[in-house]
Amino acid sequence: MCGLAGELRFDNQPADLAAVERITHHLAPRGPDAWGFHSQGPIALGHRRLKIMDLSDGSAQPMIDSHLGLSLAFNGAIYNFPELRAELESLGYQFHSGGDTEVLLKGYHAWGADMLPKLNGMFAFAIWERDNKSLFIARDRLGVKPLYLSRTDKRLRFASALPALLKGGDISPMLDPVALNHYLNFHAVVPAPRTLLAGVEKIPPATWMRVSAEGKIEQKVWWTLPYGPHADEANLTLEDWRDRVLDSTREAVAIRQRAAVDVGVLLSGGVDSSAVVAMMAQQNPETVTTCSIGFNDPDFDESTFANQVAQRYTT
Repeated sequence: MCGLAGELRFDNQPADLAAVERITHHLAPRGPDAWGFHSQGPIALGHRRLKIMDLSDGSAQPMIDSHLGLSLAFNGAIYNFPELRAELESLGYQFHSGGDTEVLLKGYHAWGADMLPKLNGMFAFAIWERDNKSLFIARDRLGVKPLYLSRTDKRLRFASALPALLKGGDISPMLDPVALNHYLNFHAVVPAPRTLLAGVEKIPPATWMRVSAEGKIEQKVWWTLPYGPHADEANLTLEDWRDRVLDSTREAVAIRQRAAVDVGVLLSGGVDSSAVVAMMAQQNPETVTTCSIGFNDPDFDESTFANQVAQRYTT
């Protein structure tokens, strides 16, 4: 988990770096390991880093590639970055770091928005294109990683958390009554693009947005979930589906262990986290690390089940 922030001006004024700094430093709990800023004319980017994929300073952010004319602030994890890196190297790109950030930056240069369907991961990022003075923002398929926006006729600001975005100033505290209704009726969920504040929105999941320095905005949904079987799946049996779901889940668990740090499991004792522990234990002969939370109220406590799973797999 990292945090990103930024501002793009529409009024021929330089970006307010001080505001971006305030927003970025309020994101410190999301990224306690390092931070950085980049400012160039109408754009300013900020980043707080939690080191996961590459522990070196080679993956520090914002990442600037002067040769390509691109600047990137990124929150998330691209699990298939080694395969994408190999594909980009075959196209002639050279790399100077070992993580997924540089792969994302050069992948955008190679493929533009067509890069997004290639990504296996969770992400929210902003890329500034120096030469055509436009900002490209995108979120992952299911919106796992957040990104909040505040737009006026003079500027666009964005951040990984709404409270941090408020630190930039000049945002009205007025509530959005429709969003409040959603919050109270949908179990504390406000569907995008609304937020509880009338002056702040969320970029929807599986959506990209391109914003020019003049304030022109282009927005597109780049992925939708297909329902129903494909033509070659119509005759699959229940056992076939069971095997496919199990195989794909094992693959998902395996690819999420690609990290430069130890990977553990928040073990609640429920079916899903217990299954993840079992699959990790099968894939990794070393002891799996699990963390659990218990409650004094027996209506909420599942620690008995978590203990059973932990003992079964010696976590």
